[in-house]
Amino acid sequence: MLVLPIIALFVALGLGVWVVLEQADERATIRGSLRQLQGYELDNARDRELAEPVRERVILPIVTRLVGVGKVFTPADYVAKVRHRLTVAGKPTQEQLDRFLAVRVITIALIPVWFFVSLFVLHLGRRNGFLVFALLALASVLGPDAILNRRMAERQHLIQIKLPDILDLLTISVEAGLGFEQALDRTVGAVPGPLSEEFARMLGEVRAGARRADAMRALDERTDVSEVRSFVLAILQADTFGVSIGRVLRSQADEMRVRRRQLAQERAMKAPVKMLIPMVFCVFPALFVVVIGPAVLSFIHGFK
Repeated sequence: MLVLPIIALFVALGLGVWVVLEQADERATIRGSLRQLQGYELDNARDRELAEPVRERVILPIVTRLVGVGKVFTPADYVAKVRHRLTVAGKPTQEQLDRFLAVRVITIALIPVWFFVSLFVLHLGRRNGFLVFALLALASVLGPDAILNRRMAERQHLIQIKLPDILDLLTISVEAGLGFEQALDRTVGAVPGPLSEEFARMLGEVRAGARRADAMRALDERTDVSEVRSFVLAILQADTFGVSIGRVLRSQADEMRVRRRQLAQERAMKAPVKMLIPMVFCVFPALFVVVIGPAVLSFIHGFK
């Protein structure tokens, strides 16, 4: 009974958004066709404004105002933390930060709407209405941060998995006679992924004139992965004390393979514990009904 009104509400919202997007797409197609005509010109200011894409006419001004509201009511340290988390998630641009702050403002502003919908529109009763409102408000407050943290964790996991393979290829290339930067350039082209993108950015910073130590420290800050931090420290120490890069890379590759194996074993050990919750709340009740249900019915009929 509680699920059907909520599903109907979200379906209605989805249909409304779909209709708006369809109309915007149709108008954009018409404007694109008119631009292809030779000698097509717009006479008045209104037509010139309507010829602009919906993104520039409607979405960008709204996002700019929402970002301004978000920066006014958001602490500076929270904005800095969000910028760092976006960098770790692979989206370090200012546009992504503005979009996240705008989404935060929208989700917070939706809390009174959820209150009105839960108590006065869905007609769920006072207790159920407050329960639905609490769930929707909690999702509005914690949802954007939870999604961002999830993307951070997924990218960091991909980096942890790819690091041993990249180190193996890097070790082979360095022992074959290439320099560290040349070997890293060849390795980045052979192994795609987020870690290769970060290494490519590091090489770009070095070629632009930055010191290799500073570029590698920036790489550590952008990834925020313990394995990458260990690798960066090992390379920096090798440069400082004059140790052979090939020997350091081979030891790091062996260590990273061991860490990847330990990470896989850790995730395998956590799987039974994570499976316990759905088993207790979903599987066991149905099993008890099937196993104990006939016996209970027999006892009831026997006592009658």
